[in-house]
Amino acid sequence: MPSVLRLLVGYALSCVVGVLLGVLLGLNRRVRQAAEPVLEFLRAIPSPVLVPVLLLIAGFGSVMKVTVIVTGAVWPILLNTVEGVKGVDSVLDDTCATYGITGRRRLTQFIIPSAMPQIVAGMRTGLSIGIILMVISEMFAATSGLGAAIILFQRSFAIPDMWSGVLVLGVIGFLLAMLFRVFERAVLGWYEGLKGLERQ
Repeated sequence: MPSVLRLLVGYALSCVVGVLLGVLLGLNRRVRQAAEPVLEFLRAIPSPVLVPVLLLIAGFGSVMKVTVIVTGAVWPILLNTVEGVKGVDSVLDDTCATYGITGRRRLTQFIIPSAMPQIVAGMRTGLSIGIILMVISEMFAATSGLGAAIILFQRSFAIPDMWSGVLVLGVIGFLLAMLFRVFERAVLGWYEGLKGLERQ
């Protein structure tokens, strides 16, 4: 349960930060160009490398582990959101302007729904990265969680117990993937229907 809670908190923060910042960068070309070098630099740093630094800053508690998850899972969400917002149909955008759909209505009724397929794709990738980083963060000076248990069993040569932890990790990943698929169908049902019409 500690592992799952850290994952859910870190993943939720990644989604919020990634989507909000991605929409901002996608809508504003100048801000995007100014922020791009910094984002590329930060993205190039592997999240596990930051664990020792985060240990010094945030200590050994859950804050450090959640931060590790966020530093890795946020990138696919952020970048996919930027690309989705940048790639909205210009003809539909002009149509919105013609009918006076501007400001918040344009954002919530056109921009975000149009970018949602790519945003959800980024969320799916971010979830996979979050699961990996959840375990990695718990392998560094942790006393609770799945990663800490696996390392403890490995060091005490309790091989069956170690493999049971690996199997539990696989089950957690499978269940979260199934839950995400339900979420994806609920959010993108209209998109799947549209693709079905196009194939016909």
